[in-house]
Amino acid sequence: MVRLKDLPAEDLFTSGHRLCAGCGAGIIARMTMKALRGPTIVVNATGCLEVASTIYPYTAWKVSWVHVAFENAASVAAGIEAAYKAMMRRNAWDKKVDIIAFGGDGGTFDIGLQALSGALERGHDFLYICYDNEAYMNTGIQRSGATPHGAATTTSPAGTKIPGKPEFKKDLIGICAAHGIEYAATASPAYWNDYITKVRKALEVDGPAVIHVFSPCPVGMRFDSAKSIEVARLAVQTRYWPVYEVEKGKYKLNIKVPKPKPVTEFLKVQGRFRHLFQPQFKHVIDEIQQYVDENWKRITELCGEA
Repeated sequence: MVRLKDLPAEDLFTSGHRLCAGCGAGIIARMTMKALRGPTIVVNATGCLEVASTIYPYTAWKVSWVHVAFENAASVAAGIEAAYKAMMRRNAWDKKVDIIAFGGDGGTFDIGLQALSGALERGHDFLYICYDNEAYMNTGIQRSGATPHGAATTTSPAGTKIPGKPEFKKDLIGICAAHGIEYAATASPAYWNDYITKVRKALEVDGPAVIHVFSPCPVGMRFDSAKSIEVARLAVQTRYWPVYEVEKGKYKLNIKVPKPKPVTEFLKVQGRFRHLFQPQFKHVIDEIQQYVDENWKRITELCGEA
């Protein structure tokens, strides 16, 4: 684990960006930049983090930064990595360059999944970070493959018949780990030292690595912007968001939750789940709790912690 006193004082993701107050993506970007070990290029898919951190002619980034389309962050990161390898073979470059790609859940779970899968399969040496705010927050709060069961979005509205999104969330880390990559992990900004440690570990991998981090969104999830870290911590303490890593195929639970809070503690602080607390939708909360319990059991069994 990293220690606070060991982190660099300089912020390579600076203040003054236009991200919303309490935005998880800004917190995550700042933490990530604290973990750098040398020359770094950031590849940023279209999304909240991109549009709000680089409003022309300003930028919040103090490292080399590339904006790419919604769907191809992993492809561009792979191309940059291949270019540096080619230059090193020609003795035109002799320094290790770390490449970090950022994508939201829309640009990762859905639109960018093919590009990510291809880059992982080819073994490109880069770190992909999915900051997951569980919907297409940048374009109007539409549902994504990461949106949880029961959540209300503009394309899965809560009504009298259908109480929010009917489907459950994809298992992104399971999909990535199935490619045989050396390192994949989940994280939460509420546990900063776990996250920064994982970023550093992922950068040390000789090949692709993926980190899936919960990114609280006050606007889309509908909670007080001062409570972002509280929401991120509740996600872990209710076991809604298990924090674990998969290193060379071996699962390890990083944050144990022996006495979990009921998932209602996580749900009730967010307006996107408000409708579920009506008597006719109690069964949906029960379904979410069952999903959380079964997923935790699955993860802990994989980690040898059952």
